[in-house]
Amino acid sequence: MKKLLVGAATAALLTLGVGAVTTTPAAAHVYCNREGDCWHTDSRYSYGRDVHAEYHPDSWYWHRDWDHDHDRHWRGHHEGRGYWRNGVWITF
Repeated sequence: MKKLLVGAATAALLTLGVGAVTTTPAAAHVYCNREGDCWHTDSRYSYGRDVHAEYHPDSWYWHRDWDHDHDRHWRGHHEGRGYWRNGVWITF
């Protein structure tokens, strides 16, 4: 019985260890342009100088009062890689 319990505990620990190693944290990034359009991306991009995109970590989004922010506008998710300009999504 003792061998069975030790074996089960070892298997459980190995399973947890493999899960911890193979699990990667979700990356999230926020960019805002000069017009006040802000959007979420899954990757950190290097936008050209003509885009004027300012990077913020994802935690920055949660510390904003979007309902009362008159300078910035949160834009919803958009498929494809690109950016917002004057309220219009521009795809690369």
